Amino acid sequence: MKDHLIVTIGREFGSGGREIGELLAQKMGVKCYDKLLLKMAAEHSGLNEKLFEINDEKNINSIMTSLMSHSYFGATGMNQPILIQLFLAQFNAIKSLEYKEPCVIIGRCADDVLKNYPHRLRVFISADKEKKVERVMKRHECSSKEAEKLIAKTDKSRARYYNYFASGTWGDARNYDLCINSSILGIEGTVAVIMEYIEHLPQFMHTNEEE
Repeated sequence: MKDHLIVTIGREFGSGGREIGELLAQKMGVKCYDKLLLKMAAEHSGLNEKLFEINDEKNINSIMTSLMSHSYFGATGMNQPILIQLFLAQFNAIKSLEYKEPCVIIGRCADDVLKNYPHRLRVFISADKEKKVERVMKRHECSSKEAEKLIAKTDKSRARYYNYFASGTWGDARNYDLCINSSILGIEGTVAVIMEYIEHLPQFMHTNEEE
């Protein structure tokens, strides 16, 4: 299984999820698909990579919410709203990694895209408010109030994006295999826990029948 294992990382803003995913990939000796996934999706779809960066996990606008739920899966052509085109390109990029190589994927509804893939581990990283504010203040060189607003805005945006495109609810423990509060063990400690979890995975952890 571990030859094909894909670990997906969902995360609250300021929880250190990206750093955890990158360090985990390093420890596993595999690629970490974050911005790299956007480049890959752009190459496969022919869409401009800048479009992916500008609209990365952004809010769903009125055009999208007016569509019938999940109707985009059956639609074709370039007449779709741009955010749907971008999501489908990322969806296809993620699916192309199945059985291709073990890796870590950060965000972008990867846990839901791969929910029927047997060799996956879906992780969600949260953190205490104080720790998130502290991390965001340091990274963005802003005040605590500005950090709180940025955290709230970013998490709201991620939740709306996920809740529209995915079949579950963002941050709901039932959508993940492992949920960890990074405030308790820190970045390296959290990675160590995930690595230990991986070591104890059975050969076939999931089957399509259990979904």
